[in-house]
Amino acid sequence: MHSFKDLVTKFADHFAVRHFPQQPASLYEPNEYFLSWGGKRIRPVMCLMGNELFDEIHPDSFELATAIELFHNFTLIHDDIMDEAPLRRGMETVHMKYGLSTALLAGDVMLIKAYDYLNKIQPQYLHRIIHLFNKTAREVCEGQQMDMDFEQSSSVSLDDYIHMISLKTSVLLAASLEMGAIIGGASEGNCKHLYEFGKNLGIAFQVQDDYLDAFGDPEKFGKDVGGDIRQNKKTFLMLHALEVANTEQKNRLFQLMQQNPPDKVEQVLQIFRDCNIDDWAKELKDKYLQTALHHLEAIAVRSVRKEPLQELANFLIQREY
Repeated sequence: MHSFKDLVTKFADHFAVRHFPQQPASLYEPNEYFLSWGGKRIRPVMCLMGNELFDEIHPDSFELATAIELFHNFTLIHDDIMDEAPLRRGMETVHMKYGLSTALLAGDVMLIKAYDYLNKIQPQYLHRIIHLFNKTAREVCEGQQMDMDFEQSSSVSLDDYIHMISLKTSVLLAASLEMGAIIGGASEGNCKHLYEFGKNLGIAFQVQDDYLDAFGDPEKFGKDVGGDIRQNKKTFLMLHALEVANTEQKNRLFQLMQQNPPDKVEQVLQIFRDCNIDDWAKELKDKYLQTALHHLEAIAVRSVRKEPLQELANFLIQREY
């Protein structure tokens, strides 16, 4: 069995090739530029881990993992366009560097290339994997649209937000694991438990991300805390605060969302603390983590094979950056 760190290295070595032709350079260079930044590679590595949970890693899993990583990067290019983001990971975004029209085409061809890699998988797995890949791609788009709709909505329920996060973030983590498991020969029941493990882990991951943005240590987090607050994002924390705050606190939160005083972050954080939002977020994160681990425990393989996934779950949820 390999650790997550070992598989990150193995996948990075496999992925470090040119994925697009030389010409027309105006179309393909933007994608090579974007891919050259690297990244966490969490999703493709989870695909490899899903395979190895049940069997030795099959070469098809590397082709599948490459398709997953290309799909993920396609979504990032288009997300940056929709968010009008000038930077990602400190680098100029594709649409800012190469223009909006080129960025749209670059994202499109990134997705098309993902299907070229899927087409390399052995036929006996392909139908199930294409079905799950397409279902997941559709759900990610649905989640992104819901996220944009929420920006224009004055009232978003916590349940609706969790559903959006499930679609936008969690289903790709879950499907990456399950698609790897399919190549590993997993049964339908084991695939279902592994999918639910990934889905619940993804929600816990997002809760932790929201928590760190508000309450994290800036030196460990790697950036100033309170970015979500300054941008008036409807996070887990803000939505719960609006549910439990008293009338005075709620009115002040609405005022702060409409204004930008110099101490906006400090004022919102104080209301969060007064409403015990920090403790609540930790409990919510643990709830989804325990649900994820329950599904991992239910998978019918030897416990030693599950250890890398348990370690990954603990790392993702306990991280401080």
